[in-house]
Formats: sequence, structure tokens, C-alpha cells
Amino acid sequence: MTTTLRPAEPEQFGKNGVRSRRFTVCVNSRPVGSIELATDERFGADVGRITSLAIDTPDRQRGRGTVAALAAEEVLRGWGCRRVEAAVPESAGVALRLATTLGYLERNRNMLKKLDATPPELPAGSFVRPMGEADYARCHAHEREGFARSWMERGVPYEQAVAKADTDYRRAIPDGVHTPDTVLRVLAYDGTDIGRLWVRLRDPADPTRPAWVYNVEVDEEHRGHGHGRTLMLVAERECLAAGAHRLGLNVFADNTPALRLYTSLGYRTTARTLVKELI
Repeated sequence: MTTTLRPAEPEQFGKNGVRSRRFTVCVNSRPVGSIELATDERFGADVGRITSLAIDTPDRQRGRGTVAALAAEEVLRGWGCRRVEAAVPESAGVALRLATTLGYLERNRNMLKKLDATPPELPAGSFVRPMGEADYARCHAHEREGFARSWMERGVPYEQAVAKADTDYRRAIPDGVHTPDTVLRVLAYDGTDIGRLWVRLRDPADPTRPAWVYNVEVDEEHRGHGHGRTLMLVAERECLAAGAHRLGLNVFADNTPALRLYTSLGYRTTARTLVKELI
């Protein structure tokens, strides 16, 4: 039997050169599922995404999904993509195993916590204050550099990494310290500023989404003393004060200390982003 992808619609073209298309997965011309592909507007044609893949129940566990995913890689190569990504829910065990079998590696994961009703206490000696304009200017420059560098370390060219950092900042915090539904805090310990926190309390585009930790950072010379945990407790307190009872975050899979911290605080993985180089 031959598994193929048959276009289910004309190619769609969006802003920043994004292209996408839905395909029907067929076995000897018989439809057995669907798959949707797209390029990533942040990285142009270099990065393709499998945005959805579904095989009809009667045809599952017969290798249809595997062949469809491999065929999708060929389509993306034809589009000029050098890497393919897929975001897979943690509950989709079959899809996670399929991706691993095909050589995908985990790059980052989303985690979520349902907050207790009682705000946590902060350790003695810790003091939190709102981030001022001068604080924000320094913080923004530092975070932009670090954010771009983290993508470059994962193979993203410099220009694309910087462009992604700038685009993401414009979307997430357009008005700096005055951005609505945004918490920007500085943590001091024994009178010395040692860390920063950035939390979005609500997403205006989707009120059902949880509050989100965009950044939590402790100065290098003060790490290893529990201050990262303190900042996460501050995030929980701010969310509860604003009526938000779920808090999510994204973390790179190779950031073992952060993963250990978030897991110890009760965060659970909800989705993983998997990547594969298209050689």
C-alpha cells in the first residue's frame, strides 16, 4: 500500500511570507487522515511546522502517521525549510513516541500550575518593588541580548534571532512598564537588587489563557541560594491578587536547574516543542 499526501486546498500565503497548506493523507487514494503544514513567520522559510496531524481511528497503528510525517518533511524541504518543528501535547503519547522515532529532539516545553488559594509567604530578607523606567531599560537590553543568544546557541542565525527577540517584545510588552495586565518586579535581598520578574496576567487576545511567566532571572553571583524560587512565589502572589489562578511558563529542555525548580513548585508539563534538522 502507498501512503501519499494530496493537497486539500490551494497554498495559503500570509504576512511576512508565511505559507501554509492542508493535505489529505491517502492510502492508495483512500483518505485516512489529514495534515497541515506552515512556515514560521518569525523565521521565514527556514523553519517549517507540522501544525496538525490526524489519522482516522480505523487506520491508526499501521504506520500511516509515520509515512505522512516523512512525506511532510519532503514538502517542507521543497519549500526551502532547513528545520521542522512540532508542538505536541503531553497527553499525546503516541505522537511523542512517533516524533522521537523519527529523530525529533525536544527543544522546550510548556508547564502549568493551578495556584493554591492562599498566597505563599516570602523568605525573610526578601523585598519586592515595581520595576521603574531605568530598571526596565537595563532589563530590556539584557534580556534581548540573552534571548537572541539562546536561539543562536540552538542554530538560529544571528539576524533571525535578533528579529525574533524584537518581534516577541513588541507583541508581549508594547508599552514597557505601562503595559496593561503586566507585572514587572525587582527582587532585593538584604537591601541589594538581585533579580527580576516579568509576568503577563492576562492575554487580551485570549482571556482563557493562563497568566504567563515571561522571564524570571537572578543575577549570576546570587544564584544557588533560592532566590529563583522566591521570584516564582512572587509571581504566584501577583497572580492571585489579580484573580488569576493558573500560571504557565516556557522552559528550554536543557535548562535542568529551572526544570527542577518548576517541578518542585508543582508545575506540570502540558506540551513539548520538538525539532528536527532537514538535511
